[in-house]
Amino acid sequence: MSASKGLPADIAIPESTARVGTPAWQRAVWVVLGIAVAAAPIFVLESFHLFQLTMAVIMALAVLGLNIVTGYNGQISLGHGAFFAVGAYCTAIFMSHYDWSFWATLPISAAVCAALGFAIGFPALRLAGHYLALTTFSLAVAVPQILKHKSIEDWTGGVQGLFLVKPDAPAGLPLSADQWMYVVTVIVAGACFLLVSNLIRSRIGRALMATRDHPTAAEAMGMDIGSLKTRAFAVSAMITGIAGSLSAVAIEFVAPDSFSFGVSISLFVGMVVGGVASVLGSLFGGLFVLFVPNIAEAISKAAPGVIYGVILIAFLFLLPDGFAGLLRRVAARLRR
Repeated sequence: MSASKGLPADIAIPESTARVGTPAWQRAVWVVLGIAVAAAPIFVLESFHLFQLTMAVIMALAVLGLNIVTGYNGQISLGHGAFFAVGAYCTAIFMSHYDWSFWATLPISAAVCAALGFAIGFPALRLAGHYLALTTFSLAVAVPQILKHKSIEDWTGGVQGLFLVKPDAPAGLPLSADQWMYVVTVIVAGACFLLVSNLIRSRIGRALMATRDHPTAAEAMGMDIGSLKTRAFAVSAMITGIAGSLSAVAIEFVAPDSFSFGVSISLFVGMVVGGVASVLGSLFGGLFVLFVPNIAEAISKAAPGVIYGVILIAFLFLLPDGFAGLLRRVAARLRR
């Protein structure tokens, strides 16, 4: 059976092309190079800068989650900060109240966020465009207020939040807590990036893009549009929730005001800046979200928002398709 059967021609991958891949030795070289680049900061960065890089990787993972539902499935979400908050609080509650290890809380956070994303995905069956954006916007505004409510204050800590302890390296590894947290973050984020990359290249990924680009044609070809949308929301929320879990442990503190609507906007900006519908672009988006506001504040402490806005506008003017688009153009020139 052809790999392109049942999909629009502009996104289908011919069977002969699908079999052509990168030679094994080149993949091995890239893997070794990637591991070396990822491990280098452990030995060359101080604790604070390593913490910043850890948070950049976490934000990249959250941007990746948003990219699944918005970049690859075409559903506009302004509420992914809510999934980020739910994942963080799931980990914080189990670690602070029940003394669970971080690894034990991670699948719980992922499952809870996936279920919440699946539930939020149902309105996507009837809503689209700015209507769906307003629905997810309401979620992002409501979740911090819910976390402050007195009925669950014993669990969430209310406005005071919850304090956590960053885990030490196991088995006597000669790593500090910050170094070990960076290693954990890179491992978890790397696994998620790999899984999402494989998902996008699969038939399900091509079906997601078909529903984004040609929903009527995709439905006429027998694709279950509703199922694809809800599953996309579930996977997207799960990835972003995992990022929230990592952030809770890395920062060692969670509070409702830390997950305001601005988090959702930052993730959306990171997706656009890194490159919409780009797995690698999500990594650049995370770096932008974390470091550019700091750069803007260093330039002008009186009006950092103005500097940030100027940098963002200039960036979008020079690279309207994001870092990913720039990399694609450079790669095309090198091939020619």
